[in-house]
Amino acid sequence: MQRGIEKKIPVGIEKFEKIRTEGFYYIDKTAFIHELLYSWGEVNLFTRPRRFGKTLNMDMLKTFFEIGTDASLFAGLAIAEEQELCRKYMGQFPVVFLSLKSIEGADFESAKKKLSIILRKEVRRFQFLLESEQLSQIDKESLRPFYQQDISEVKQQECLMILSEMLYKHYGKRTIILLDEYDVPLEKAYQNGYYEEMSAHIRSMFEMALKTNEYLYFAVITGCLRISKESIFTGLNNFKVHTLADVQYDEYFGFTDAEVRKLLEDYGLSDKFSEVKEWYNGYRFGQENIYCPWDVLNYVSDHLSDPDGEPELYWANSSGNAAVRDIIEHSGSTVKRQLEILVSGESIEQEIIPEMTYHDLDTEDNNGRIRYLWSLLYNTGYLTSVNTGTDRWKKLKIPNQEVEVIFEQQIFRWFEKVIKSNTERLKRFADAIKCGDAKTMEDCLNTFLRESISVRDSAARKGKKESFYHGILLGMLSGINEWIIRSNAETGNGYSDILVELPEEKTGCIFELKYAETGLLDTACDKALKQAENKNYTEKLKQDGMKTIHVYAIACRLKESRIKYKRY
Repeated sequence: MQRGIEKKIPVGIEKFEKIRTEGFYYIDKTAFIHELLYSWGEVNLFTRPRRFGKTLNMDMLKTFFEIGTDASLFAGLAIAEEQELCRKYMGQFPVVFLSLKSIEGADFESAKKKLSIILRKEVRRFQFLLESEQLSQIDKESLRPFYQQDISEVKQQECLMILSEMLYKHYGKRTIILLDEYDVPLEKAYQNGYYEEMSAHIRSMFEMALKTNEYLYFAVITGCLRISKESIFTGLNNFKVHTLADVQYDEYFGFTDAEVRKLLEDYGLSDKFSEVKEWYNGYRFGQENIYCPWDVLNYVSDHLSDPDGEPELYWANSSGNAAVRDIIEHSGSTVKRQLEILVSGESIEQEIIPEMTYHDLDTEDNNGRIRYLWSLLYNTGYLTSVNTGTDRWKKLKIPNQEVEVIFEQQIFRWFEKVIKSNTERLKRFADAIKCGDAKTMEDCLNTFLRESISVRDSAARKGKKESFYHGILLGMLSGINEWIIRSNAETGNGYSDILVELPEEKTGCIFELKYAETGLLDTACDKALKQAENKNYTEKLKQDGMKTIHVYAIACRLKESRIKYKRY
């Protein structure tokens, strides 16, 4: 493949210096520094979904501001053109940087030990303070507890405040504090049952570091959620929050359309732009349409070695958010009806709660719980807003093909549980398949469709609709033990939708699905039967020794199906 450049793709690289010195491709986000300095806030919170470049941006800030930085790292980048700004701010401040993304544990004690490790690692970067002539012996003694194996709970809460004071005494300059993924410890605590303890611990640490700290120059905090001030940021003044809806900073987290076009062009993948846009674009930050950088970089990396490879669920397999999946799985009929609308490509209008706590998800008020669910889905990247502005009421939709697949998989998992819970009906369906009873199969399928989420007819491409019913049928068949089930199996002169073998009965089944766009179910069934015959779909089953072969043509539309049958 012809490429314009040979820089490496920085998949998972979150260190700015490493990207700039070891030959990695970098999409310039340094204008973020200018925006931050000239739109001042003493404490600045940025909320964005996981995998949208928050940690790399924070490390870029650390590299720019920290005393002793290498100015050549920024050569050729946007910020280097602002010479007066660089003279005044580059390399002029002590910087404390903590990423809290790894703070988790089965209980509060385990999580505190993780936090102890993170704090101790950062304090060790400043060991020179123990030899500083600007610090008294008492000052130096105040630092020693932070070098111990386990930092006590009280000392953890004091750590950032004391460290910034000692840095001020050494340098004579106030400290910049950077806190990345601040809400991860709270999410993990919620999942494992120690939310109250962790939120109180984080609140105390933040109060000391950000509220009453005269040695603080400014702070930047990132996370997915805007946790309520009353819960975490109690009493903070000059506290600026920049959410997904804000126009300011909208292009600094994630990739813009122009940036993705340039990236693909640089690696000879311009012809993949429409595919990348369909799968990984669609997030609305302020007034920008944003791509998930984790997805785009992984896609480019994979397609340099396999240009014909299929798009994959990169973000879905790395984003976590177990709380989201759990809430969807246990949601009631109201939420499932709205998911039906979303999966079919339409939007829903919901109120987005600007501040929340994880306890809000446990409220006994069902309407309130649903409002918080949509807010969580919006802030964590599972949904995006169609309309711009900061109004609480937003029209929400699924942003792209990748997230659509996530929702469909979740729906199918829910559907499989519904099916498997009704063993009597499932046995009736299985017996009908074995003996060629198309009428009973049709009755069972229609009953399942009425109880499931279906693809609405007003949206969604035909191929997508057929795939949805394909998934529903697979979910039903998966509940039947000891059957060999293959999806999109190669056989004869093509690929059958679903191929099933019943080894003990020497019976094979072919399921060919069609979506009846015009509502003519019988016509769609006839087309499916003809396709199975013309393409010799029975060939594979004959080769495997099946003595009886059933071909089922299934036509679906909304919550109605028709099944026609032929026996070989």
